Amino acid sequence: MLKSWKLKEIVLLSILSVVFAVVYLAFVHAGNLWAGLIGPIAYEWIFGIWFIVSIIAAYIIRRPGAAFLSEVLAATIEMMIGNAIGPRIILVGIIQGLGAESAFAVTGYKRYDLWVLMLAGFGAAVTSFAYTYVMGGLNALSPTYVATMFALRATSGMLIAGLGGKILSDLLLRTGALDGYALARQDRMHG
Repeated sequence: MLKSWKLKEIVLLSILSVVFAVVYLAFVHAGNLWAGLIGPIAYEWIFGIWFIVSIIAAYIIRRPGAAFLSEVLAATIEMMIGNAIGPRIILVGIIQGLGAESAFAVTGYKRYDLWVLMLAGFGAAVTSFAYTYVMGGLNALSPTYVATMFALRATSGMLIAGLGGKILSDLLLRTGALDGYALARQDRMHG
């Protein structure tokens, strides 16, 4: 998969994964505080933050596997720096990464507009929620509560990861730091 990648693309994917591993772990703690006040639904409002690296990496690099690899690498680093669930977080990263990657795969890795980025956030929300439903015992909760949890996670995935990922990437593009990456080339063609 990485044979056609340039070294700078691999380096950027790695840097993004390290940065967001730290962000992910910080949001675990923020989510725990919030959940102490309102219960397990608290995480759903912010869940999109845990998908954002996949959208940013795919949007900037525009190569098959960027969403998946960045999410798995971020999860692996998050485990190494102290996520309480240990190696299981890597499985979570795989599941979330597959959900996000699927949106780009469906377009043949040719479209990276806002709607596709939001679809990637939605895809990560769907796959991660399915995992949470099975592993987290959500079937013990009322169907209405579970449906509300899913709606919040899906919305968070689309807005925080999809829209937020695009905004952060576009802001980074303006600095010139992304010159030479696919996003910058596309911006020059359409700018």
